[in-house]
Amino acid sequence: MFPDDLRYSREHEWVRVEGSTATIGITSFAADELADIVFVELPAVGASLTQFATFGVVESVKAVSDLYAPISGTVTAVNDALGASPELMNSDPFAAGWIAQVTIADSAELDALLDSAAYAELTAG
Repeated sequence: MFPDDLRYSREHEWVRVEGSTATIGITSFAADELADIVFVELPAVGASLTQFATFGVVESVKAVSDLYAPISGTVTAVNDALGASPELMNSDPFAAGWIAQVTIADSAELDALLDSAAYAELTAG
């Protein structure tokens, strides 16, 4: 249900770590709960993210929700495709719907995140 190679926050963001870079997005659970996503406020390249602090906003037909950084770091890239096609977060949340890439500030913060089994348990209830 949730990819095993990712780590998850309790706020429903995911992280894919490749070397010192983390790609961040929202989970399929979050995308389903929000329904049709119509707007995403992306962080600026160069911005510093702090673990569990807000770094953007996602707006859907149902709600406006803050995005919370699952890990601290400096934003090196954002998914500009979301500007024209925010629905990618609904249709492909774990790939084409990614939000930002960051250079990881402290990899020990990954220990505060959930693995796929623990995240599945969190969302089952």
